[in-house]
Amino acid sequence: MVQRIFAIGDIHGCLDKLILLMKLIKINPETDLLVFIGDYIDRGEHSKEVVDYLVDIKRRFRHTFFLLGNHEQMLLEYLDKKNEEAFLYNGGDKTMRSYWKGRSGPETTPTSNSWMPEDHHDFYRSLLPYYERDEYIFVHAGLRNGILLDEQDLNDLIWIREEFFYSAYDFGKTVIFGHTPFPQPFIHNRRIGIDTGAVYGNRLTALELPAMRFYAA
Repeated sequence: MVQRIFAIGDIHGCLDKLILLMKLIKINPETDLLVFIGDYIDRGEHSKEVVDYLVDIKRRFRHTFFLLGNHEQMLLEYLDKKNEEAFLYNGGDKTMRSYWKGRSGPETTPTSNSWMPEDHHDFYRSLLPYYERDEYIFVHAGLRNGILLDEQDLNDLIWIREEFFYSAYDFGKTVIFGHTPFPQPFIHNRRIGIDTGAVYGNRLTALELPAMRFYAA
């Protein structure tokens, strides 16, 4: 039976902060549940290493859920040769370099997808649009008012901002989200934002539920 839920904010390639945060929260693999809120890659220096770390967590902890962020969606579109410039423009160039370093030859953008390990392909394509519990909804960016959860548009789930988190609309559960960086956790109208701008020199944040306890690295 799950006793504690930990939600982890946007990592963006900040491997050192992720490792420190995981040490701080002291996960019990039998009774604790982990939800990673998306945006594991881009802008930071160690996107590949972050995903290596997360793939290992997925293998070792059975109560773990990984959500899709807008940056993972842009990567998937890049891999499918759709809207390739958007991925590179929004920090994907650093993700490419993290995958490409250590290989022979110049650091140029590869023309095929062979540069990515197969388990990373599987990881990105397994990411969830949201995760729901009895009292909570976990989503990368937010929800559109007045729309049932299973009818929400993916674009809103991974991109929406102010019209979600400043709204007074009640979704019937507390919504935990990332995507929009705040100097400290955002708490307003049953919405809790846990992206605290780790890649911009601020902290990487985790939220423990139901205790409403925050951890920061």
